[in-house]
Amino acid sequence: MEPTPSINEVEKLKQDAREGRIDTDRLVDLIVTLQRQLQAALLRIEELDKQGGSSTAKVEQSYSMKAEEKRQEARGKKKKRKKKPKAKHGRISTKDKIKLAERTEPVFPEGVPHNECKLSHTRVVWRLENGRAILIAYQIYRGPKNQYGKISGVLGRSEFGLEIVIELAHLVHVVGVSFDKVCVLLNFFQKLKLQKSQVDALLYRLSRLWQHEFEALCTLLANSAVVHADETSWSLNSVWAFLSEQARVLLFGVPKDGDTLKMILDPATFAGIVISDDAAVYANFSAAQKCWAHLLRKAIKLTLEDPDNLEYRQFTDLLLEIYREACRVQRDGRLSDAGRAEKVAALDDELLELCGPMWVAELPPLEGPEDDFRLLANEVMRLMLAKQLFTFVTAKPVTQPNGETKPVAGTNNEAERTLRGSATARDTGRTNKTLRGARRQTILVSVLESLRLYLPEFTLTSVVAEIKRWWQCGQSCFTTLLKQQQLQVSEKPVLDALLPVPNSS
Repeated sequence: MEPTPSINEVEKLKQDAREGRIDTDRLVDLIVTLQRQLQAALLRIEELDKQGGSSTAKVEQSYSMKAEEKRQEARGKKKKRKKKPKAKHGRISTKDKIKLAERTEPVFPEGVPHNECKLSHTRVVWRLENGRAILIAYQIYRGPKNQYGKISGVLGRSEFGLEIVIELAHLVHVVGVSFDKVCVLLNFFQKLKLQKSQVDALLYRLSRLWQHEFEALCTLLANSAVVHADETSWSLNSVWAFLSEQARVLLFGVPKDGDTLKMILDPATFAGIVISDDAAVYANFSAAQKCWAHLLRKAIKLTLEDPDNLEYRQFTDLLLEIYREACRVQRDGRLSDAGRAEKVAALDDELLELCGPMWVAELPPLEGPEDDFRLLANEVMRLMLAKQLFTFVTAKPVTQPNGETKPVAGTNNEAERTLRGSATARDTGRTNKTLRGARRQTILVSVLESLRLYLPEFTLTSVVAEIKRWWQCGQSCFTTLLKQQQLQVSEKPVLDALLPVPNSS
């Protein structure tokens, strides 16, 4: 291989070129030499690529300072460093926990004289008081017949009070806060240090405790007067919301099909009103109210897609006015049942006048907004003829267990709002990925959301007080309502049919 020209030779070549003294043969020889060197270099690179070797190949070994120090120690160039003793991160003994407790409280068995009891053992429990977590040492006394004192507001042998577990369930599964953020929040605001594994275990424990309450809610739902139903996709299958005046059941991770609907709300036996969109899965209920918001949104979309189309604008304005008139008729306390029925018949006539020409024309499929307009007019006519647009006008108001009375809605907005948080969690990847997690969320969210219907004020204090009342009287407010209505929970758990969990879990 010809030698590469040195820097001096290159400079001399430049000087000769500027002064016009360059030799043509010399320039040609230099170009040929550089071409040969370039060709040889390319061949060498190709050979290295075939052999898998390259000067820029990735180094498999670590080249950090710590790794180099270890290699030096292995070669004997550096003395081995003494390892620092590792700090112990195991479980803290009960004796050490008792030392950390802020106070000690005796717990005697109920109905046993204190002088007949002896101290059995001491348990420490984290409780929330005045917005702060404190550690309390409970001295458990035993009676003469092995009766033991029971700590109020604690799940079994848990080291955390019921108020802490309820707070975790509400923040994680109702508000939608992640485990990491829940741990940060409780540490910052209440000085309670929790690990994610502890949060996970406490939530699963609470869900197992509330499985019977979920079954009671499913029975109450199937015997309600009005049910709002809506669904949306989720990380596992779908999430389905059923909201009635007696129960709120949210199913996470279930398929969106007729079989699932039949398990929770059988169209063949349900005698109430189902408020929903116009999805085919809700087509077989005897009494239905289709969501006016869906129809109006479709009409408004037409006016936005083609603002200059006067027909779309008139159709939307008239459809909106008909719905507003229906709401006024519902609120008019002067009308009797027969008077409202007459008003509904007049509203049907207005819809017939509005959509009848398009319906009778039986136009073939069109393109763009014209086809959307055709489909919307036909949908309105079909629902009107099926008596599913003004059911809310003649339906009686419903009363919740807390005494609040509400009129039947003409839209399904409440169910849509309920699913908004789940849809956001789905889009951001913050949902459960296992059936076990979906089952837990189904139980906790359903029970907590249903308690809103039974409590005059939905707060942590009121919820904890209600759960404690369940333990004292031996039954929940849901079971009490079931007995009042002479209803019984199905022998086959609905939860196991909807969300079966393997035994290994």
